[in-house]
Amino acid sequence: MEQRNNVALSSLSGVGPVRSGKLAKLGLERLSDVLWHFPLRYEDRRKVYTVREAPEGQMCCVKAMVAQLPQLSRVRSGIELVKVRCVDDTGVLNLTFFHQSYLRHTFSPGDQYVFYGKVERQGRGISMVNPLFEKEGEEKYTGRIVPVYPLTAGVHNALLMNLAQLAVEQLAPTVEEVLPLWVREEYHLCQQEFALQNIHFPQSFEGLEWARRRLIFEELLTLTCGLAMLKGRRQHFDGLRLAPHSPEEFQSLLPFIPTDAQRRAMEDIFHDVTSGQSMNRLVQGDVGSGKTAVAAYGAWVTALSGMQCALMAPTELLAEQHYRTLSTLLGPSGIRVELLTGSVKGAGRKKLLQALASGDVQVLVGTHALFSQGVEYHRLGLVIADEQHRFGVAQRGALAAKGGEIPPHVLVMSATPIPRTLALMIYGDMEVSIIDQLPPGRTPVSTYVVGEDKRQRMYGFVRTQVGQGRQVYLVCPAVEENGGEDEEGQTSLFPAMDLKAVTTYAKHLQEQVFPDLKVGFVHGKMKSKDKEAIMSAFAAGEIQVLVSTTVIEVGVDVPNATLMIVENADRFGLSQLHQLRGRVGRGKHESYCVLVTASRSETARQRLRVLTQTTDGFQIAQEDLRLRGPGDFFGQRQHGLPQLKVADFASDLEVLNQARQAAQALVDGDPDLTQAQHLPLRRRVEHMFRDNPDIFH
Repeated sequence: MEQRNNVALSSLSGVGPVRSGKLAKLGLERLSDVLWHFPLRYEDRRKVYTVREAPEGQMCCVKAMVAQLPQLSRVRSGIELVKVRCVDDTGVLNLTFFHQSYLRHTFSPGDQYVFYGKVERQGRGISMVNPLFEKEGEEKYTGRIVPVYPLTAGVHNALLMNLAQLAVEQLAPTVEEVLPLWVREEYHLCQQEFALQNIHFPQSFEGLEWARRRLIFEELLTLTCGLAMLKGRRQHFDGLRLAPHSPEEFQSLLPFIPTDAQRRAMEDIFHDVTSGQSMNRLVQGDVGSGKTAVAAYGAWVTALSGMQCALMAPTELLAEQHYRTLSTLLGPSGIRVELLTGSVKGAGRKKLLQALASGDVQVLVGTHALFSQGVEYHRLGLVIADEQHRFGVAQRGALAAKGGEIPPHVLVMSATPIPRTLALMIYGDMEVSIIDQLPPGRTPVSTYVVGEDKRQRMYGFVRTQVGQGRQVYLVCPAVEENGGEDEEGQTSLFPAMDLKAVTTYAKHLQEQVFPDLKVGFVHGKMKSKDKEAIMSAFAAGEIQVLVSTTVIEVGVDVPNATLMIVENADRFGLSQLHQLRGRVGRGKHESYCVLVTASRSETARQRLRVLTQTTDGFQIAQEDLRLRGPGDFFGQRQHGLPQLKVADFASDLEVLNQARQAAQALVDGDPDLTQAQHLPLRRRVEHMFRDNPDIFH
């Protein structure tokens, strides 16, 4: 990654300390950072129109001559306007500039300019407001394909274009070629220098596509090489060899008959933990598929081997749920299961930690408190992480580091169904077990898509369910009213009237719709203890209608909850809706999911109807990936993968498959990429995985 002329941006003319500070917010501190800061999109400004040809309502370039001196005027509240009249052989172009009084000295009659802006028709002429302009013969931002970069406050696109031009000129020719010649030839890829030049300043959209494909391939190849190397290295780690207690022996202790899929997952774990190598396995299964029983087998065989197991859950409520389940399953075998969360304090915590350090506690269930300071294990043999996508790699690593010289086995559970191709990438450093069957007796959930015209009828159905002693979830997409920020701080693009916000909606339901029922609400911005109290009250049956955001997507098991209503369902991904639906149908009572949408879009309704047609989470995930891209699976990059600059897992699946093939061939022939022709790629892998020390050490 060494490049000459890799100067600090603060030292460049026109940048300085203030702008360099703002550029740093984009991760841009040196010129090489700009080279790899790719445009978000491109504007085609190659065609320059006459006044008569200019397309109304569109952004375009128009060439015209200044016809008279600019006119400065002041209107209400001190607003300054500069008006410029321009002409060509076909008509008149009237320009208006707001708060740019200095422009009255810029334009001189007779000078030719190219103007770029949105065209509005005015009789036989046209007008533009605050257009970009360049003198004829000095065009830099017009008459070409213009890159549009990710920006931040105080950093405009022209500055980034200037910096990118400098980076491309000085650095692109010096960047080492990371792809071996045979890879470029076999997959028809352009050279690195051409790709970097054309991703920033394409001469044509065909050249841009060649550049994108090359850079996407390179990025995915680097990622898959790194994951393959990481997986290969971990496969050669010495692992704790656990006692060969078979799944059949454990299954005889269960109060139910496991599914074939559960049996296969247990067999996978058995082979891993008795192999003498370190286990790093993902158990992926739909909501209610019985992953906890599989995890219980891992905890059981670990305890019988004289070692300890730590199970980490994303919330205290889920940790408590796992604690109760594991205590019930493992207690009869004489295995001591304890719970450690932030709520365990004082003498109770001290006593628990002493028992853990001495080895008296064999299975510890909890939240991130499991790897907090002062928590010491006697002999940690297995780490189980529930809902992997909610834990970063670093958090799993911190818990694994609580083991001794030989790291503990790692088992990850996820209820987020992910298409297999994507799973191989996201969990590329893991072996994958898929539980694709539901245990018998799971109540099927009837799913319906309804419009606003069915609201009163839906409220009546809520009353019917509560009247039968059941409970209801009612999920909304926003926390505050008036289309404010959602739980991830993203400003809503939807007007307030279309969004059911948790706090105001819960108040409306309690006061206007269900004054005789107990309505509660919960959302992610509440304090943990308040949130846990509400959820516990719902689990205990003290709240009949719970209004919530997706914070309950992964949460308590309430068998008495039989109705899930999702407001503004078109705002959610299908996989997310499927997860929410999994909160009901967990008991013996008939259960329902109602997806409410005010959208008149047939496409939006058709998408939601997928959920009425199937309960297969993997099929739903595949459709979701096709329709929405991978955002639903990844959330806030908590999947732990290195940040990708140009590749997209959803739309670039074909290139992803090709990159995986090439990566496998490279690593099979040269596991550590130490051959001379592979060293540039190795350096790129080291750079991408610089936050993961396992990869080469």
